Amino acid sequence: MSAQNKDKKAGSKSRNAVIGKTLVYIILLVITAAMIVPFLWMLSASIKSNREVFLMDPFVWIPKEPKWDNYVKIWTKIPLLKFVSNTVFLTIVVTFLQLLTSSFAAYSFAKLEFKHKNILFLAYIATIAMPWQVYMVPQFIMMRSMGLNDKLLAMICLQAFSAFGVFMMKQFYEGIPTELCEAARIDGMSEYKIYAKIMLPLSKPALSTLTIFTFVNTWNDYLGPLIYLKTESKKTIQLGLKMFIGQYSSEYGLIMAGSMVSLIPVIVVFLCLQKYFVEGVASTGLKG
Repeated sequence: MSAQNKDKKAGSKSRNAVIGKTLVYIILLVITAAMIVPFLWMLSASIKSNREVFLMDPFVWIPKEPKWDNYVKIWTKIPLLKFVSNTVFLTIVVTFLQLLTSSFAAYSFAKLEFKHKNILFLAYIATIAMPWQVYMVPQFIMMRSMGLNDKLLAMICLQAFSAFGVFMMKQFYEGIPTELCEAARIDGMSEYKIYAKIMLPLSKPALSTLTIFTFVNTWNDYLGPLIYLKTESKKTIQLGLKMFIGQYSSEYGLIMAGSMVSLIPVIVVFLCLQKYFVEGVASTGLKG
């Protein structure tokens, strides 16, 4: 084959590669726009009057007179501060307990040997396949019999353990060399010290990933609080927004402002932990 033909083939492969990358980037840009535009519209609507929210001819992203007072009124129309504080308390406690219980159980399943370990792990993980709607009624009856109905403690007890969290942390711990644990045992460290001083510091990516999943799921949970929380002073922000929509269904600017307020903590948590997120997903076998 002549050098000229080789150059033509190389040039053709290079052009195909460029075209392929260009198509991929175009598809990614379209998907990104489809994901971001609804949030931008919500942000735009939160600083508009009710008349301007659905005004399409012409449509403007930023009105001439932005109604920033929507973010002030939403706190006075409903006890939003109380709803936010309840949600923050519930989310932080549940996230901490899930990180503790999931990492502790995952260490036992990954690095310790005990009778029927594999059977117990499979039985626990099998609960992931069972929809929550199947056992929510027995759970409610159990919480009511324990006197925890209409209490945040009921939500904490039910969400303090996560089979998904145990599975994800176990996948990560299995990637850590067992020789580290064996060397620590030879040096006289207890299993608790090995877990606290060796395994936890090495599992920041997995813990960060689990933190994001748990925080988002707990913060956005609507059905759970709807079932267990009846008193207004104990409701979460999702129930509070639903209550506001029921009372002020035509105040679209205020509704969007409240929705933006509820979205801010999730964005902050993700931005703080995003550098560990991809690494955690890849290292725990969840990619793809």
